[in-house]
Order: sequence, then C-alpha cells, then structure tokens
Amino acid sequence: MLDYFEQRQPEVTTELNFGSAFQLIVATLLSAQCTDERINKVTPALFAKYPDAHAMAQATEEDLLEYIRSVSYPNSKAKHLVAMAKMIENDFRGEIPDNTADLVKLPGVGRKTANVLQAVWFNKPTLAVDTHVYRVSHRLGLVPKTANTPLKVEEYLMKHIPEEKITRAHHWLLLHGRYVCNSARPKCEKCDFESFCPKLLEGSKVAKG
Repeated sequence: MLDYFEQRQPEVTTELNFGSAFQLIVATLLSAQCTDERINKVTPALFAKYPDAHAMAQATEEDLLEYIRSVSYPNSKAKHLVAMAKMIENDFRGEIPDNTADLVKLPGVGRKTANVLQAVWFNKPTLAVDTHVYRVSHRLGLVPKTANTPLKVEEYLMKHIPEEKITRAHHWLLLHGRYVCNSARPKCEKCDFESFCPKLLEGSKVAKG
C-alpha cells in the first residue's frame, strides 16, 4: 500500500491553506468536525485581519465569530483561538512550540493537531490520527482490533511504517478515507485495494454485503 501511494502521490501534504506555523495551527484547530474546503473559505479574511498570534491575542471572541461563524462549533473555537493566541504570546514569546508536550498546553490543541503541526511545518516523523486515518486503518486491517483509540492506532502504525514515510502516510490514509473509503458509502469499486481489502466493517455504519 505504501508503494502504491508513493508511486501515485510522491509529494503530498495538507489541503488546508496557510502561510505560517501560527496560521497552520489555527486552520487545523478550525478544521475539527469541519471540511478543509469550508476552512479554506473562512481563513483568507481571518488571516488578513489576524495574521499572527500577536494580532489575534488582541481580539475578542466576538471579533473572531464574525469570521468563523460558518464553521462547526464556532463559539468554542473562537474561545480557544483567543486563549491560544494569548498563551503563545505570553508563554512562548510569540513562537509556536515544536514539541507535543508544549503544543498540547495550548487551548484547543490536542495530540492530533500537535502532530499535524510537527509533521507539516517542522517536518518531524509524527502521524496524526483523525477520523479518516482511524477508519481506514481498521477497515483495511492495518491495525488490530485492540488498537481501539487514536493513540493506539498512531503507536501501531508508527512501529510498522518506515520513518521517512510517516509524515506522508498520514496524508495518504486521510485522503483515501476522504475521497474513496468514505464513512457511510465507501467507493469500493474505485479502490485499488478492493482485491485484498478485508472490509473489516464491524461497528461501522456500512452493512456487510
């Protein structure tokens, strides 16, 4: 599978648009339970007004709501963004930390977002497990049933994927889940793994055929 992806998508990265580490962490935080397409429509105006942590730290939650009202959970995300920007300014001197321990201290930033930032911006071998990566990993039998949390999936995949491919593997699995192995209606007829996919759909919305 890794060879297949590497031949067809040798260079792959996030579909979110950003111009700095701060903008990437903002876009990733906003993308939770929301499509990248929607976030990319919202962030140009948001980043034009608040391009960095210093600028966003001066904003109020109501200020940000004017820009992110159309995303999922806008109120809680606005609250997190303001608090995150202030912490970056006050605790990290305006710089985005490059390690998980510090990143997850930021309001609204969990392990997945921290891993995305480290992989995409700092080019570290981290693997973020979102709903797509989690679903595809189980359906294709890439992880055992005992890997029943995002962290366990991350740890298992990290053990079995060569370090130089880890950052890209996140995007390969994510994009496969987003465009082919959908949650409710997987496009099995368009999947090149159809001939050997075990279709482990237990607990899935998809009924076994």
